[in-house]
Amino acid sequence: MPQNQAIAKAYLAEATNQLEKATGVIRHCLNQLNDEQLAWRPQPGMNSIGNLVRHLCGNVEQWIIAGIGKQPDTRDRPKEFSDQGPFQRQDLTDQLEDLLKRAAAVLSKVSVEHLLQRRTIQGFDTTGLTAIFDSVAHFKGHTQEIVALTRTQLGDQYEFECDPATLG
Repeated sequence: MPQNQAIAKAYLAEATNQLEKATGVIRHCLNQLNDEQLAWRPQPGMNSIGNLVRHLCGNVEQWIIAGIGKQPDTRDRPKEFSDQGPFQRQDLTDQLEDLLKRAAAVLSKVSVEHLLQRRTIQGFDTTGLTAIFDSVAHFKGHTQEIVALTRTQLGDQYEFECDPATLG
């Protein structure tokens, strides 16, 4: 396998891995919250966890599945933020799991040429490489926001997935 193909394959595998890990963190948070907490907003102009999950799904749908995978772009970005809930934990979890499967399927088929090809996504002129990089970074950033909102609501009741003190 030529080196550029090996690099592309490793890049795409790591993008998929990062989305999977972040989804696991979000799932861990969702499993600690009730449906009411998923719609809680720290202030009226801020987003709830339910809004953030829908926003992440919309972003990956638009940037990776439609933008890279050439599927129809059906995103309704304003609705991701305007929806006041209620949000159902299982519904959000199912949306994330479905999204992850579809994104992984797209990423598993991307070629070196497709990574370098220019395209317009959400009005931005970008390459496939940059679109994936930015979408994964965006996903991970909002994942940490979901962790912070979960911890804000649960306080000392928040359950860490691991004990940070035991990590070397």
